[in-house]
Order: sequence, then structure tokens, then C-alpha cells
Amino acid sequence: MNDERRSAPRKPTAAPIEVVDSISGENIGRIGNLSRNGMMLICHRPLRDDALYQVRFRLSDRRGAQTEIETGVHTMWTEQAAINGYQWSGLRIISISGTAAASLDKWLDGVAA
Repeated sequence: MNDERRSAPRKPTAAPIEVVDSISGENIGRIGNLSRNGMMLICHRPLRDDALYQVRFRLSDRRGAQTEIETGVHTMWTEQAAINGYQWSGLRIISISGTAAASLDKWLDGVAA
């Protein structure tokens, strides 16, 4: 039985996708899985629960072309990872441009194909 409760199922990433805090320019982690509505981030530094962040990351298509996605996210939950110094964070996408959303949808469709 599928126990997926999200409105959009998350897709695992085959290659690391680094995420940068758009305000500070700091690399904060990498995406573990991604959907149209959110992501699970493996963080190098702790994120605050119930906080807002502006982040950016690059998605590569099958030909290697890259698209930069910038989005506002809300931290829904955080949990210490099994590896010391790392944290898992569940982020909900709360703001994304139409162009970035279309690029994200195209990437997600390509992952499922």
C-alpha cells in the first residue's frame, strides 16, 4: 500500500543537487528528494524549524543543460541525521516564479520517464 500523503510525490535525485541560501550565498546542503511542492534537504548546517528561506539550485536535464531554480521555502520539520553534524529538513515551496515552476515540472516529468 502506498502511504504517500503529499499532494505531489517526491522524486529522488540521481546526482547531488547543491542548494544555496540566496541571501547569504552559503551552500546549505543538497536535495535528497524533490517535488513540485517541496523537498527534503540534507543540510550541512542546521536550519530553524518554522523558518522562511530563499534558496536556489540547478537542475540538469538528460542532455546536461542546466536551469537555475530560485524559490522561497518554509521549514516544516528538521531532524538530526545519522551522520554527526548533518540535519534532514523538510521544506515546503511557498514561492516560485512561473518560469521556474515550469522548469521544475519538466525536470520532474523527465525523472519519472
